[in-house]
Amino acid sequence: MKVALVHDYLNQMGGAERVVLALHELFPDAPLYTSIYDPQRVDPAFRKIDIRTSFMQKLPMVTKHHQPYLPFYPFAMENLDLRGYDLVLSSSSAFGKGVITRPGTMHICYCHTPMRWCWNYEEYVEREQLGKLSRSILPFLISGLRVWDQTSAMRVDHFIANSPIVAERIQKYYRREAVYIPPPVEANRFPFDPTVVPGDYFLILSRLVPYKRVDLAIQACNQLQLPLVIIGGGRDLERLQKLAGPTIRFLGKLSDAEVVQYLTHCRAFLFPGEEDFGITPLEAQACGRPVIAYGQGGALASVVEGSTGTFFHQQTAESLAEVLARFDERAFDPQAIRNHALEFDTPRFQRRMLQFIEARMNGSHEEMAETQKRTAIPRH
Repeated sequence: MKVALVHDYLNQMGGAERVVLALHELFPDAPLYTSIYDPQRVDPAFRKIDIRTSFMQKLPMVTKHHQPYLPFYPFAMENLDLRGYDLVLSSSSAFGKGVITRPGTMHICYCHTPMRWCWNYEEYVEREQLGKLSRSILPFLISGLRVWDQTSAMRVDHFIANSPIVAERIQKYYRREAVYIPPPVEANRFPFDPTVVPGDYFLILSRLVPYKRVDLAIQACNQLQLPLVIIGGGRDLERLQKLAGPTIRFLGKLSDAEVVQYLTHCRAFLFPGEEDFGITPLEAQACGRPVIAYGQGGALASVVEGSTGTFFHQQTAESLAEVLARFDERAFDPQAIRNHALEFDTPRFQRRMLQFIEARMNGSHEEMAETQKRTAIPRH
């Protein structure tokens, strides 16, 4: 069986890119098709993969400033040459699902979310703090992109959603059913010692961009004078530093080993944004640490109230501060938290994906054989 992988773009590293790496482990000979690729901005593991880019790779400054090229992505994806493959696996939150395949090719899309800027436009513009020029141009593009997004969704044979909330969005915007398979967490990469005594700080590990709502955690910890450690970088750093009081520490980007140390010894991991899934809370749980999350979106699929963490229910600093003020990490069993995280470990993700693929491929072959029987011209 010839397999090809497809991903929207490879110029940043996050949970979606880790899904691609896990899929490539399943199909190590599969080439990876994408619009653009910057090896300096993603995991070095990608350098061992046969990566095939679109015409967009040659556009000036595209890997560093890809947003201005928004109108080009549909054309880039539709022009990828995917002839000769039995199976195309796309990892997509935008354009990857829009590739065009031959009639005999099965296309399975692992969907991280339908396009945010198309279907949650006002929210997206507000949280990304877009300038006047972008706000004046984007509305003219959005209507056309919505039509393309729905049309291209019909090219997918089967959808897999990374969380129940994303499955609901796929049903709403594409009128398609989706099976839920949670994304992989490299749980065994995180050491676990149930006897570890936590430190006095809460922890955030995140890209510092507006929609992550790190500002809520800063304001809540300022109010209560609680220690907060923030790991990560991004364009929101300067604004957040101005908000921060004396109990807030910004550590920037750290090595994996340093990150693990901070995860292992925090009182709890804070997750104040609304995500489609959110892998970092499960990485904290793999270390046996509880999570305090905003009770919407993907966190509802990865955090168990009262067992592996707790929720605050209004996305405000006041609501988070109420939970922090009464939080007691001793009420949580680190071993139970760790066991929960292992349910999302990479090998389990890969087994679920293989079972899904095999079932669909076998069903497709049986259906094709039945169709050929029904349409065969009788011989006399």
